[in-house]
Amino acid sequence: MKRAHFDSGTRDRILEAAGDLSAECGFRGTTVRKICDRAGVNISAIKYHYGGKEELYSEVLKHWYEFAIRKYPPLLGVGENALMEEQLRGFIRSLLFRILDKGKPAWFGKLMAREMTEPTGIFDRLVEGNVRPLHDLLASIVEKIIGASVAEEAIRLCCLSIIGQCLYYYYNARFVMRLFQRDISAPDEIERIADHIMGFH
Repeated sequence: MKRAHFDSGTRDRILEAAGDLSAECGFRGTTVRKICDRAGVNISAIKYHYGGKEELYSEVLKHWYEFAIRKYPPLLGVGENALMEEQLRGFIRSLLFRILDKGKPAWFGKLMAREMTEPTGIFDRLVEGNVRPLHDLLASIVEKIIGASVAEEAIRLCCLSIIGQCLYYYYNARFVMRLFQRDISAPDEIERIADHIMGFH
């Protein structure tokens, strides 16, 4: 098969279609046919560029993780020399924007949520390659705030508490918006949520 059969945007269209569908339907609910229809390509294009559905899914996770991190870096512009409290707020804001954004930056968060409830063969690699570095960053910030003398278990629980509060708004977005008539994906609402979580800790 010759490369000329595919235009330069084919790969990008496949990644976008697969990312959108996988975030919405999960890996198992997304078929190659659906991806091809959405991207406007034939099945041979996916085989040519990625080899198969599993390889494509792995690339989708990598691509949209990098996309989200580029738009919302882990500390969201807060310098490494800033106060630890400022770094923590930057981390919380970054996470909230990555999971509550209405557009493409939230696709990886949705993909991760799918992996948590419907894990695929890539789950362990995803945790080690993408999630653990962010957790380690958060743990180092928390440790410096509460003191290195605190037991590792206490630091772990504090990190889980912070992440849990952020994820509550993701998993219960419709409930919160219906109950309080507030669009929690709006930037000013995300900032308020970040301030609340910071105040809570």
